[in-house]
Formats: sequence, structure tokens, C-alpha cells
Amino acid sequence: MARTNSADPELNVALVIPLQGPLGLIGPSSELCAQLAAEEINEAGGILGREVRLHTVDGGGDPETIAAEVRSLVSQGRADAVIGAHTSAVRRAIAPRVADRVPYIYTSLYEGGERNPGVFLTGETPGLQLLPGMRLLAQERQVRRWYVVGDDYVWPRTTAAMARGYAHRSGGAIVGEAYVPLGTTDFAAVIDRLERAAIDGVLVLLVGEDAVHFHRAFARRGLHHVAVRLTPLMDENMLLATGAEATIGLFAAAGYFESLATPERLDFAGRYARRFGVDAPMVGNLGESCYEGVRLLEALMHRARSPEVKAIAAIADTVSYEGARGVLHLRGRHTAQRVYLAEAEALELSVVAELTSRR
Repeated sequence: MARTNSADPELNVALVIPLQGPLGLIGPSSELCAQLAAEEINEAGGILGREVRLHTVDGGGDPETIAAEVRSLVSQGRADAVIGAHTSAVRRAIAPRVADRVPYIYTSLYEGGERNPGVFLTGETPGLQLLPGMRLLAQERQVRRWYVVGDDYVWPRTTAAMARGYAHRSGGAIVGEAYVPLGTTDFAAVIDRLERAAIDGVLVLLVGEDAVHFHRAFARRGLHHVAVRLTPLMDENMLLATGAEATIGLFAAAGYFESLATPERLDFAGRYARRFGVDAPMVGNLGESCYEGVRLLEALMHRARSPEVKAIAAIADTVSYEGARGVLHLRGRHTAQRVYLAEAEALELSVVAELTSRR
């Protein structure tokens, strides 16, 4: 078991976020959002009287190497908790090494199905994002023939398997799938396949800069005038990198967008700007999720009156907390949250509907 010293004046948290690789563009905002949450908590007295101290771990490299670093921090008593937004491949490497030793809060959207008892999840899952999103686009845009384009690892593969059922329930079908290695920049062969497929929708399950390169290639061939794109992963940093011309007909489903006009989002944005300045990195869904993760850690430990993972797991489903997404409740160690559909308009993701996951 990891050594936990409740007399230690600091509560050390390993913040695992990508600083390199395809998702590296969300690293700066992720770090600042977590920092903002930690500072606010510390100003209010910390967690169980202990000051929250973040230790950033680069989560953008090899999953096994990242997991070994995190395990080492926990084993040495230098991490009392783990929080982060990173790929499911990294989560699957970290979880079995630490989840029974310290609480691990995974904040990214993901494919669902995480069962390790010490893992707590704030991100969206396909049933909340894609099922209602595909249904709405079928109704409003008559999108029936979907093609999946994804990175070749667990999140896209598992999500695509679910999407086959979602397409059928929406009166359509998945007519083809293409997967590429993480870090792909040349999508010419994939675009060739899309041009031959007679599609009206593309389900994009690509990470960070991979998605940026795909959307640019898609628009260069004029396919943005042929088929809409729906993705569960497109934040404002990715949108800016993609460029306005390449985002026509692009829809994203998520629990947080900068264009949300909710009181909680506006209040959060004001605090972020006051702390880091108007030129600070843009806050998208994944970056903001790290704020949620630190706030959830505070709520869990205060409710359990303990930093121990077993005590926290015992009370997890009684916990609620308030963040930039409003008041969220844990159910089955996942947060129940509102999810929205946004359409890209130049360099903004404009919310067009709140999605419902009714069966």
C-alpha cells in the first residue's frame, strides 16, 4: 500500500496531462485549470486542512512509461492522488498500478466500462454524446450513412462498436471504418475511401492534432459540402488549429464549451481570466475537465473525512460537487452531467441543443 501521512501539511497530487504528442495542444489549459482549482481550494483551507500541491506528469508519451512514473510517485509517498486528462491507453496502464492505493480521478471523455474500484470518472461517455447526437442529426439533417474515422486504440475502437448500434437505432448504418496510428498527419488514403463511400456523415474519433490534420484534408477535397462530421472530441484549441474553412459542417458533443451561457460557465471563465489574463490558453472541454477533477477530489475526501481510497470508494455515490459544468453527482463512480451539441461557426463552437440520452 502507498504510504499516506495525514500529518503532512501538503496533499500531493500527480496531475497526468499530455505535454507532447497529438493531445499536447490541450496540456497548457489543462494545467492552468487544475492550478486554478487547487488555488481556490487552498484559499479556503485546503483538503482536510492540507494544502493541495500539484505535480505535473507528462501524459503524452508511452503509456507504460507514464504508468511506471506514476506508480513510482505513489510508492514513494509523493502522490496521495492521481488526476488527469489523457488517452484511455494511458488510463488502462495507470489504473491497475495505483487504483487500489490512492484515488485516481480520470477526467477525459472515454469509451465507458471502467471498473477499477479506486477510479472515479468525470468525463462523458458515448451513450451521452453520440447516441443522442446521431439521432438528432438523423432527424434534422437526414444523416443516415456514417463512416467512422478513428485512431487505432481502445477509445475509438470501442466507441465505434457502440456507434454501430446507435446508427441502427437512428435509422441509419455505419458503412465503413478506417483507423490510423496515433500521430498520423497524412490522411490522403482515408479521404480517398470517403470519396468512394457515398456517405452523408463521418464519425470522427481522432485525438488532438490527428483530428486537425484530418479536418484540413477533408475540407481540401471539398467533402465538407458533402457530409457532416460529428465528434465527441473537438475543443476550442483544436478548432483554432484546424482553421475556419475546414470546420464547415462540423458538430461536436460535449459537456463543456466556451460558448455556453450558463452562470457556472461564465463565472468560471471570469475567474480564469482574472487569474491568468486574457491571453491565457483557451479552455476547451478537456482542459476544463481538470478543474472538475480537482474539485471532485476535494468533495470525495471531505465527504469521506479521509484521503484513503477505501474510505472514499465507500461513500463515492453520495457525493455531489459544483464546478464550471454546474452541480454534478456521482453515480457508479461516474458524474451525471448535461451534454450539448455544438456546431462550428468559424472559430467558435456554438451550442445548438442540449442532448438527451433517452432510450
